[in-house]
Amino acid sequence: MSQRSSQLFPLILIGSLAALTFWLERVVDIPGSRRDGKLRHDPDAVVENFSVRQFNSEGLLQSRLQAPHMEHYPDDDSSLIQKPYYTYYRPNLPDTVITSKQARVTEKGNKVYLWGDVVATRAATAARAKMVARTPDLTIRPDDGTGFTDSPVEITQASSWMKGIGMDINNNTSVFVLRSQVTGMLLRMKPQP
Repeated sequence: MSQRSSQLFPLILIGSLAALTFWLERVVDIPGSRRDGKLRHDPDAVVENFSVRQFNSEGLLQSRLQAPHMEHYPDDDSSLIQKPYYTYYRPNLPDTVITSKQARVTEKGNKVYLWGDVVATRAATAARAKMVARTPDLTIRPDDGTGFTDSPVEITQASSWMKGIGMDINNNTSVFVLRSQVTGMLLRMKPQP
């Protein structure tokens, strides 16, 4: 009998190790964990030299986004854009162009965070000069035509200038609001006779 038990011992040991391994895998495995790569932050699409146009409910061009490079990330459904050039069109009002070094688009395109030398330019009209706002970063909501930053901002229009910390933009009403520490110089030009 001792010879038989010595033959069964390795089988019992291997069986116990297999059961222990199975149990450890179940204990360590996080419920709902995925093994399909969705949790990694790797791009699933890369686009070069693209242009995206958005139209309003009347079929008029509302905005256009152009850039030389974009990467889409499936884990958070975001897109990283290099050197975005965003143009917002308004009927009978001057266009607004926003540029930066980089941008991240989230919330299915409803929120765009721009950073790195952000420049927002409102085109000139017959009544007023071009206006340029510069800030390190800016968050815009393209569908609403609004934006904001908590960073320092400098706005210039002809020889006039203003600086402040934080800004709210409403492109629908052409209003830029500086929030705090505002300084500036406003020069009014006399109308030509």
